Amino acid sequence: MDQNSFLGFQPVRRDQRMVHQTDLVIIGVSVGLALGILIAVLIFFGIRWYKKRANLRQCANERSLTTLPIRTNGLSTTTDYSASLSTSKAIQGTENLQKSSPLSWWSHHSKDRFASASGVLRYSYKAVQKATQNFTTLLGQGSFGPVYKAKMPAGEVVAVKVLASNSKQGEKEFQREVSLLGRLHHRNLVNLVGYCVDKGQRMLIYEFLSNGSLSNLLYSEEQQVLSWDERLQIALDISHGIEYLHEGAVPPVIHRDLKSANILLDESLRAKVADFGLSKEEVYDGRNSGLKGTYGYIDPVYISTNQFTMKSDIYSFGIIIFELITAIHPHQNLMEYVSLVSSLHSAKQIYSYGYFCCATVLTYFHFSPKAAMAPDGVDEILDKQLVGECNIEEVRMLAKVAHKCLHQLPRKRPSIAEVSQAILKIKQRRLAKEDTMSFAGEEFSRAVSRIEVQQVELSRIASVNERVTE
Repeated sequence: MDQNSFLGFQPVRRDQRMVHQTDLVIIGVSVGLALGILIAVLIFFGIRWYKKRANLRQCANERSLTTLPIRTNGLSTTTDYSASLSTSKAIQGTENLQKSSPLSWWSHHSKDRFASASGVLRYSYKAVQKATQNFTTLLGQGSFGPVYKAKMPAGEVVAVKVLASNSKQGEKEFQREVSLLGRLHHRNLVNLVGYCVDKGQRMLIYEFLSNGSLSNLLYSEEQQVLSWDERLQIALDISHGIEYLHEGAVPPVIHRDLKSANILLDESLRAKVADFGLSKEEVYDGRNSGLKGTYGYIDPVYISTNQFTMKSDIYSFGIIIFELITAIHPHQNLMEYVSLVSSLHSAKQIYSYGYFCCATVLTYFHFSPKAAMAPDGVDEILDKQLVGECNIEEVRMLAKVAHKCLHQLPRKRPSIAEVSQAILKIKQRRLAKEDTMSFAGEEFSRAVSRIEVQQVELSRIASVNERVTE
C-alpha cells in the first residue's frame, strides 16, 4: 500500500516540475522579446537623432565653408551670397541638439515650427492656415500665386506667398533656394522670414510692408498722391536694391521680373524690391511662349534672343522710372507715349535748326518754348498730379536716366551702379539747392533783423533830439 502510494506520488511531482519549467521558459522568452523590442526602439530613435545631428553639422559647415547652387537665370550656378545674416543661430542650434537626448529631439521636432539650417523658420501648413484665418486674408495676386496677410503666434504680421502647386521644382531644390534667399539681406530688399513645405504646398513668408506695392499707389484712385520728392527717393531705393542683387551678391542675382507691382513700400514710403532670386515659371499669353517676366517690362532683346542679362533688369527699371514720372502703366501704352513725345520733339528740333539756317531772326519765333524747356519733351506726359508741384529740371534729368536704361543696345545701357549715382546726383542737387535757399533765407532774416534794430535805434535818436530841442 505504501509502495503503491509512493509510486502514485512520483508522476505528480514530475508533472509539476515540467509545468514549472514551461512557465520559466515562457517568462524568459517574454522578457527577452520585450527587451529586444525596447532595444530596437531605442536604436531606431538613436539613429534618427544621430542623422539629424549629422545633417545640422553638415548644413552649418556648408554655411561657412562651401557654396550651394541656385538658379539665378534659369540655370544652376554656384553661389555664396554676401549676407549679413549671422550663422550663430545655426551653430547654437547644433550645439543644443548635441546636448539633448533623442527624446527631447523628438519633442522639438514635433513642434509646428523649427529653425532650419539657414536660419529661416519653417512653419507647418496648420500654423500658416491658422495665421491666415484659413487663407481668407487675401492681399493680392503675386507673380507666383496669391499673397495673404498673416498674424503669426508671436504676434508679428507677415505676408504669405503661396507658390504654384504645379511647379516642377523638387522639395530639396526649393529648400536649398530658400536657404540661400534667407542670406540675402538689404534695407531695400523684402526679407524672407520663413517658409512652409507641407501637404503638397510651398509657401514663402516675407516681412509685411504696410503701404503695399508701388503699382497700387500710382494707379489706385483711393491711394495717396506721391510727391516728387517721394518718387525720387523711391527710384533711389529701387536702384540700391537692384545694385545689391547685381553687385553685392556673388555671383550676381538677376531679378528677371522687375515691375512696379514687385516694389513694396513701408510705412515711411521707403521702397523694397520683392520677388527676387527664385526660379521663374514660364509665362504664356498666346503671343510668345517660353518667356519669363511680365509683358510691358520685358527687354525686347530678350524676346529676340531668349537671353536674360543684367541689362535686361536695367531695361525693366527704366520702365519703372517712367511710371514714376508719368503714372502711366506699361499696359496703357506707356512706351508709345514716350516714343511719340520724343519723336515729336526731335522733329521740332530739326525744324527749328533748319529754319535757323535760313532765317536766324525768325528762329526765335518758331522754336517751341516747351521743347526748349524740356529737351526730352517729358513735361508733356508728366503725371498731372505733379504739374506745378515739382522741379521740371529734375524731371528732365531723371527722364534722361530712364532713356539711357531703355537703349536698344544692351551694351550701351548703364550699369545699376551708374544709375544709382545719377539718381543720387539729382537728389544731392535738390538738397544743395534747398541748403542754398535756406542760407539765403537766413541771410534775409538777419538783414531784416538788422534793419529793425536800426529803425529802433533811429527812433530812439529822434526822440532824444526832440527832447533836446524842447
